[in-house]
Amino acid sequence: MTYPPPTYHGETGEPTASYRRPDATPELVYPSSGTTVHYLATGATTNGQFGLYRWDMGPEPSGPAEHFHRSISESFYILSGSVRIYDGRRWIDTSPGDFVHVPEGGVHAFRNESGEPASMLLHFAPGAPREGYFEGLLTLADMSEEEKAEFYLRHDTFWL
Repeated sequence: MTYPPPTYHGETGEPTASYRRPDATPELVYPSSGTTVHYLATGATTNGQFGLYRWDMGPEPSGPAEHFHRSISESFYILSGSVRIYDGRRWIDTSPGDFVHVPEGGVHAFRNESGEPASMLLHFAPGAPREGYFEGLLTLADMSEEEKAEFYLRHDTFWL
């Protein structure tokens, strides 16, 4: 493996870093579960290289069932609490510091079933527009079966 070709061709570098405080207001709140989502780095802000989200789950059970993506990989890094992550073979009860990477096509799922809050980082590569998927989940109950099928296809989510 080698480094990719350069995308920056300047000689001195530029002051282009971004900063986000840990107490910033989340971009998304799921009222039924208490889960909040912080858009740390979106595909739009990383030139499509990756997306990084902080997923703070309340104590209510929540999380998606088994599924896979055809065009993106997904990684999980546990910050606090315990999240059950399905790696395609078994459910793993994770703890802070645990990391799970799922390549394209890898079956996976996650759930907070601990009865306590839990927090993790979700990383997607490349940086697909996952914000539209996360936000669309709020209106899923109002969609017809045909609209749901189109929504999942558009957002590269295939349920088992």
